[in-house]
Amino acid sequence: MAGQPIAPRRTAPHPGPEPEYGPLSRRYGSVVDHLYGVEVVVVDQDGSARVVVATREPDDPNHDLWWAHTGAGGGNFGVVTRYWLRSPDATGTDPAGLLPRAPRQLLECLVVWAWDEQMTERAFTTLLANFARWHECNSAPGSPAAGLYAVLEPAHRSAGSFQLVVQIDAGLPGADALVTDFVSAVTAGTGATQLLNGRRTMPWLHPTTWPGNGEPGDMITRRYKEKAGYLRRGFTATQLATIYQHLTNSTGGSTGGMLFVGYGGQVNTVPPQATAVAQRDAVMKAVFHTTWADEQDDAANLAWIRDFYRDVYRDTGGVPVPGGVSDGSYINYPDVDLADPAWNTSGVPWQTLYYKGNYPRLQQIKARWDPRNVFHHALAIDSSTG
Repeated sequence: MAGQPIAPRRTAPHPGPEPEYGPLSRRYGSVVDHLYGVEVVVVDQDGSARVVVATREPDDPNHDLWWAHTGAGGGNFGVVTRYWLRSPDATGTDPAGLLPRAPRQLLECLVVWAWDEQMTERAFTTLLANFARWHECNSAPGSPAAGLYAVLEPAHRSAGSFQLVVQIDAGLPGADALVTDFVSAVTAGTGATQLLNGRRTMPWLHPTTWPGNGEPGDMITRRYKEKAGYLRRGFTATQLATIYQHLTNSTGGSTGGMLFVGYGGQVNTVPPQATAVAQRDAVMKAVFHTTWADEQDDAANLAWIRDFYRDVYRDTGGVPVPGGVSDGSYINYPDVDLADPAWNTSGVPWQTLYYKGNYPRLQQIKARWDPRNVFHHALAIDSSTG
């Protein structure tokens, strides 16, 4: 299977291209940047359903429906029954040449730290700051480091440890040295205990095809809450201290934590208005998460993660308001709290946090393709402008 065309998505299976990202996104862009067309079942004003094909061709009369599905299609306009993927610079009709080819081998590095006496607040916040600083300096489009994808996964202290995962195409020139330099940059000045610092090489498509569903938890533990934010640069010192406080408090559990996900690179070559994904100068994504098994633990887990997120973004009304550090949130991790004035006191509506200046166009498309508002949910596009 090596060498087959592949979209630059996560290594865990996940349905659809809604604005997906993964180990190849810094090198090749977001999945939606390779979306050529969609087949959608829509409902007209008279209540009848019909099938529509919409493509990125500028002269396609259904072009706006395609555009809406490059980052805002989830449950808003119709039922997608088919996707067509084709890179913008692809030529010809041979399917083997329509998408970037999958690397043959994946080089993966795993670093694990202990939550012990050496993982002080200074050591912990230094790790997070170093990770962010590297991405600030190495996420420009075309950067030699754009092929490196890393996820720092600070867990709550009750988990006992946390990890850094680094993935790169093993065939890239100097791949191993790039990983070494990256890990050195992240760990510099921390003095923290490493329980593991190992590497392995495997077929690139092995983790992609491994059974799973790409969601938090497992087959038993299916209660979870995620919250997210785009980062234009690393969190401030105050925010990093707040993260440490919440990951070492007595109310969090071993399944709670964060992800700092490397982003940027080729993703940021696309103008904000070219797709429905408006965040096109971020270098990382921050994900806050917790999972649990029993309904009786709902209140405690939701309280912990909501307080955590609110306190990190306390200076901007409890949410990642676009500015020097943040750039809104990621709709693939939908969070109804952003629409709740109890948790979003910023005065910035959830629509702006997710879609920024693209929301008015999405409203127009909603009015055209779902005039009866058949497809709606708590964070649905609202065609009304009042």
